[in-house]
Amino acid sequence: MTTSGVLRPGRFDRQVLVDRPDIRGREAILKVHVKNVKLDESVDLRQVASITPGFVGADLANLVNEAALLAARKGRAAVGMAEFNEGVERVTAGLEKKQRVMSDDEKHRVAYHESGHALVASSLPNTDPVHKVSIIPRGMAALGYTLQRPEGDRFLMTKAELESRIQVLLAGTITEELVFRDISTGAQNDLERATDIARSMIMDFGMSRLGRVSYRESTRSPFLAVTGGDERLRTHSEKTAREIDEEVRRLIDEAIEKVRHILETRRPALDAITQRLMDVESIDCDELRRIIEECDPVPRIVPGTAESLPTRAADRPAAESREARSAELNG
Repeated sequence: MTTSGVLRPGRFDRQVLVDRPDIRGREAILKVHVKNVKLDESVDLRQVASITPGFVGADLANLVNEAALLAARKGRAAVGMAEFNEGVERVTAGLEKKQRVMSDDEKHRVAYHESGHALVASSLPNTDPVHKVSIIPRGMAALGYTLQRPEGDRFLMTKAELESRIQVLLAGTITEELVFRDISTGAQNDLERATDIARSMIMDFGMSRLGRVSYRESTRSPFLAVTGGDERLRTHSEKTAREIDEEVRRLIDEAIEKVRHILETRRPALDAITQRLMDVESIDCDELRRIIEECDPVPRIVPGTAESLPTRAADRPAAESREARSAELNG
């Protein structure tokens, strides 16, 4: 029997949706799991909940266990925020693989790759803040990572936000091309995710030149409902399929041009972030911000956008004041 047959009226008329918990739900779940864990006075479970969007109960239980193990290994009597922060990285990015030794050339390339992600993410107005950049390998395949943390639960994304996300994903491979005149296999996952977002913008969200139309395959057919079939119905022609492929390419190509502009105009910051990563392997959000501001204190404009590069909404007043001072000096 098909799923539609099981769920037809008269069988299961009421369906209960168990969604991922919001920030209040995550805080409540954390309180349950930390009952038998001694916490440091600095621990704020509300803050822990805010840095774990998308986590379900099992993820949060794993996080508490990881944080407790980290505190025990460090010989600490209580679990602090540092252990929770590191635990989030372990759950999301995997265990550190410090024994995985990279050659100097590979390390240099990975440092530039991750610096590109971090710089572009910090330059666009519609991206999640960068929390940490590292070239310490984690998990099975990641040779480095740029960790972004949302500022809160999100239920909708705008076209501009999705475009910015594509640009951040493409920044690593474009950085390699800019610096080394060659690219590596390290961007495979980035390219897959960027392409998936672009295709969803076109086929699911109506965010392209092809109009406000859904092009996804569908099973909504009265005939299939009667016969119990579950075949997928194609909702567009071969010509439209080609147009979708061309539109995906256009979105990606436009994103690449914007990323290349950011990297070329902010090359001193890119080099400085890379050098710091080569020296210390990991930098946090405060140090990243300091490096960028020291190398490029005056905001620049991304072609085709109205926002200044180095700031998000929260930082715009400072950027606007710098622009005003610059206008006065040049006036």
